[in-house]
Amino acid sequence: MDVTIKVKRFDPEAADPQPFWQDFTVEIDDKGTVLDALIKIREDNDGALSLRCSCRSSICGSCAVRINGHAGLACKTQAATAIKDGVITVEPAGNMPVIKDLVVNFDGFWDKVMEIDPYLKPEGEEPEAEYIASNEAMLHLSNVTACIMCGSCVSDCTVMEVDPTFLGPAALAKAYRFTADPRDGDENGVSTSRLEELTKPSGMWDCTRCMECVAACPKGVAPMDRIMAMRDQAIDAGFHNTNGARHTEAFSDSVEHSGWLDELRLVPKSVGMMNVSALMGYAPIAIQALTHGKMPPIIHHKIDKAENVKKIFDKVETPKKRR
Repeated sequence: MDVTIKVKRFDPEAADPQPFWQDFTVEIDDKGTVLDALIKIREDNDGALSLRCSCRSSICGSCAVRINGHAGLACKTQAATAIKDGVITVEPAGNMPVIKDLVVNFDGFWDKVMEIDPYLKPEGEEPEAEYIASNEAMLHLSNVTACIMCGSCVSDCTVMEVDPTFLGPAALAKAYRFTADPRDGDENGVSTSRLEELTKPSGMWDCTRCMECVAACPKGVAPMDRIMAMRDQAIDAGFHNTNGARHTEAFSDSVEHSGWLDELRLVPKSVGMMNVSALMGYAPIAIQALTHGKMPPIIHHKIDKAENVKKIFDKVETPKKRR
């Protein structure tokens, strides 16, 4: 099978180091992968093509690149299924500096992982004997510990594109691996100090739930789902005085009692009714909404049969109260 690969390249030693595209056509097995095609290019067409690869079995994660605009493992992606209009587009992973061609610098990635203290931190007295974790607890963590640190989720994170200080989906999913571990935190498995750090700016509340990390993850870790679960942990642990927690509670209260979102009051309730400086920062957006006819109604009415929405909330909240 002949495959045309359009590779985004970058040579830092060139006279004018600018990214450029280059097309290669190679012959691979009908069931060959994108990685097979890239290695074929390096071996037969251009030995200077730089890429990372190792296991070729979706274990090491080193071959993560963007394929047709979305992150994934080159060794796991069959070339036949990736062809779009006769071409497969391959470029380096996003949100990380490019070193050469398809090789990116992971220093920032590892810095963020280390920032969340990726190890167990029991609070209080050390156990006198081995701490036996339940099988149920470990099964719950099995998907999270499947992370191979390939960086695919970080590559496609839309928040990190505009805010490089955001911890990112990989580090936050790794943090959940510990906040959900009964051996971390106090005797009840509550990681109070860890959750407190993660509620700060650039932490768990900065995720916009775009789901790109869920789609990109080759191991089903679902980082966004872990971040959402960690938000619940933080609220249950008593961390209500944050913009994110207030936003969540204001959103929930509005929908529960009226059946739909009261957009006009969502912002002041999220940042704090008395937080004048923060509220003034939203003034330009409010003016723009007003001039474009997008201002929400001042009087917020209930929708018809709003009581049915309330029943959904009651059904969800009742099991929580029992726990």
